[in-house]
Amino acid sequence: MATQYTEEFKNDAVRYWKEHPELGIARCAKNLGISKTALSNWRKIYDANEGAVPTRGRGNFESDDAKELARLRKELRDTQDALDILKKAIGILGK
Repeated sequence: MATQYTEEFKNDAVRYWKEHPELGIARCAKNLGISKTALSNWRKIYDANEGAVPTRGRGNFESDDAKELARLRKELRDTQDALDILKKAIGILGK
């Protein structure tokens, strides 16, 4: 499972990278114990959101529609899994 970072940590990480350009992204990420990709993505978000990297956290959705979509996707996965099990059972019992 992916590590969850706080909004404060993300903002501080991006500020650290900006304040130490001589280190480069790889060294900054290593010093912070995160991946270069994460730091790079956070900087893009930071620059696009006027100096903030918003964090929603697990289970929080942008809207009710997003929450409903996630629920329906989970329900579809569960239904597909049940159908696969039934197909295998029919195959076994039909022999």
